Amino acid sequence: MARSKARVYTCCALLLLLVFAVIVAIAVAVRRRCPNDSFSKAAVAADTKTCSEVGRDMLQRGGSAVDGAIAALLCTSIMNPQSAGLGGGSIFTVMDSSGNVKIINSRETAPSKVDPHLLKSCSQSFNLTSGSKWIGVPGEIRGYKLVHRRYGKLPWAELFQPTIKLAREGFPIPPVQGLFISFIDQKQTPPLWKAFTDEKGNLLKTGDIIKFEKLADTLETIANVGAEAFYSGRIAEDLVRDVQEAGGVLTLEDLASYKVKVTDAWVVPMGDYQMYIPPPPSGGTLLSLVLNIMKGYHMDSAPQSADQKTRFYHRYVEAFKFANGMKKHIGDPNFISNKTAMKMIEADFADHIRTLISSNRTHDPQYYSLTPYLDSLGTTHLSVLAEDGSAVAVTSTINHIFGSKVYSSRTGIVLNNELSDFCKRTDEIFPGEQPPSSMAPTVLKSRSKTLVIGGSGGSMITTGLASALINHLWFGKSLKEAIDAPVVFVDSENTLKFEPKFDKDIIKELKALGHNQKEATRFYNVVNVVEKKDGCICAVSDQRKKGEAAGY
Repeated sequence: MARSKARVYTCCALLLLLVFAVIVAIAVAVRRRCPNDSFSKAAVAADTKTCSEVGRDMLQRGGSAVDGAIAALLCTSIMNPQSAGLGGGSIFTVMDSSGNVKIINSRETAPSKVDPHLLKSCSQSFNLTSGSKWIGVPGEIRGYKLVHRRYGKLPWAELFQPTIKLAREGFPIPPVQGLFISFIDQKQTPPLWKAFTDEKGNLLKTGDIIKFEKLADTLETIANVGAEAFYSGRIAEDLVRDVQEAGGVLTLEDLASYKVKVTDAWVVPMGDYQMYIPPPPSGGTLLSLVLNIMKGYHMDSAPQSADQKTRFYHRYVEAFKFANGMKKHIGDPNFISNKTAMKMIEADFADHIRTLISSNRTHDPQYYSLTPYLDSLGTTHLSVLAEDGSAVAVTSTINHIFGSKVYSSRTGIVLNNELSDFCKRTDEIFPGEQPPSSMAPTVLKSRSKTLVIGGSGGSMITTGLASALINHLWFGKSLKEAIDAPVVFVDSENTLKFEPKFDKDIIKELKALGHNQKEATRFYNVVNVVEKKDGCICAVSDQRKKGEAAGY
């Protein structure tokens, strides 16, 4: 009897050992299938390698996804100051470790003394919508304060230290910053020019050492005193003085009264995923509309034949033309009804739009209810996934390249030109109103997967995100392949612009279907994404901005 029990115990032990060995083998096999750029615990995908590493280091110190995001955004304000910074605003999509998602919106608002006739001076070109009259009330730092209070783990001041050190000691100018510095005009923006010149008055270039010592002082004060140092006291006084001396209308009351908006995310079913997007005035609804329209064509693999490719891209650009026609319904819900925008995320609405897409032709702009609006570019995005499963997708902006091009010499801050986003989208701007945006920081969650994604590039954000998600989720491409895929952009006049390396045969066939086309010299769509799948975390920063992700 004792021997029999011993045999049973031995067999059970061997069985358990076998099960354990199988589990280990499966885990190893899964790990071997992970891409080379994958990580096991956490990752950050920002516009530059330096800022991805700054965010990663915060996570390794026990920081939350929000801690990593704030530190990486602060870093981006000096690595890509032409895109984002303290003088702008942001939208956070935050998923906590239990899966709850909130939107923290600190996008800029119209000042209390905004010119009621401002929109009469809107230009046909975004290049001409710079200057102090377009500056909105910056919400960036107050947004950091609120999101850190809710989700932060590390001390507030600790998040600022890497950027303060870099700004004070200096660093080599990265290629993307160097490219845009070369476009600064000495006659039009003398203070901004001076900020990016050497001691001899020569404009700095890629590889030169640059310092942001005034900004370092400002950051140090905010780190030590708190976020409110930006909205009252010496920093606020200096910022307002510089803006008003440049002809702007920003006041101390505007800064003091700025409020961050916290809302629930809008949820859109997307296959196995629930897609969490920020509500208007963000562009999340436009992204969901395009995806829902294309989802109805039931494509679960990439088109192969020439006819299939032409059919797919014809439907795709038609979906974008209808999305362009819906942009007039995207705005600040405190000033414009959300009813139409809410319908746009419903499957029935996409089904209706799909019936309006002709299989063999395109139509005039009136068919899509298109009203003229101004295309835009700029912005930065970063995606973060922490060890506990919490995630942050955050898009931040000063709007166009170097925003308003107004530089506050006393604080080291570049101011936004966010009010230009109202151009051709409304007839009047109200004090406190947030402008419409293409920003769409997004989190997709299924039972076993998490995808954190967003983009920069102004009007091209929706283009970049839709292309990346379709190529990855439906066509099975890797994240890098999906992001690298050449895109077609449908501009504000429903004209098609093709990224270099786009299939020339498809371009020819789309022209034959009646689509207007125009040559584009540069594309600004940049997508940064982190995905957790099968125990692996893959993080990819878009090479269009020479980004590189970091993790551990």
